[in-house]
Amino acid sequence: MDVLFAIIDGLIIGVLVSAPMGPIGMLCIQRTLNKGRLSGLYTGIGASLSDLIYALLAGLGMSFIIDFVEQNQIALQFFGSLVLLGFGIYIARKNPAKGLNSPSADKKNNNIQDLITGFLFTFSNPLIIFLIIGLYARFNFPSPDFKYYHYIIGFLSIICGALLWWFIITYSVNKVRGHFNVRSMWLINIIIGSLICLMSVIGCGMSIIDYFS
Repeated sequence: MDVLFAIIDGLIIGVLVSAPMGPIGMLCIQRTLNKGRLSGLYTGIGASLSDLIYALLAGLGMSFIIDFVEQNQIALQFFGSLVLLGFGIYIARKNPAKGLNSPSADKKNNNIQDLITGFLFTFSNPLIIFLIIGLYARFNFPSPDFKYYHYIIGFLSIICGALLWWFIITYSVNKVRGHFNVRSMWLINIIIGSLICLMSVIGCGMSIIDYFS
């Protein structure tokens, strides 16, 4: 029964960590629309690997990492916001026609780049560890009764839940991709890039306010 709980709780946590439509979700949608489902899915896989690392850090009790994040929360929030700002500007200025006309020989390398940037994009926000800790507390995961194999199954379920979410998102967005032309994709780039920039400015502002409060 503990194995079943580990699987179910892990899947739910994985989905809930990925589900908030933040910058990485927007990036995944933008890439799916511009370059196809595989590009968006690789971006989601990169984000899932980052989430798994933070889930492991929180679940295995690596308190020095958590303490470091707590002690440097303002600086990390400011740094992460600057990273978002850079991504936002890049996306807003990116010509979607280049992605649509990419040579097929470059697709493998582009997918690896999508995975890496998806990973770094998510990993640049270590404050997500607090969301994971909150979910752990809500679902009593990991349980004190867990044995080593429960941990393995549970953490595998977390990444499976995250991957399931990105699979659903990219599948759904790809279904409507045919209704967009290059002009509309360019507009989507500008909108999504601007929203990410707005999030980064808000994040910088909040970190500055927290620093002086």
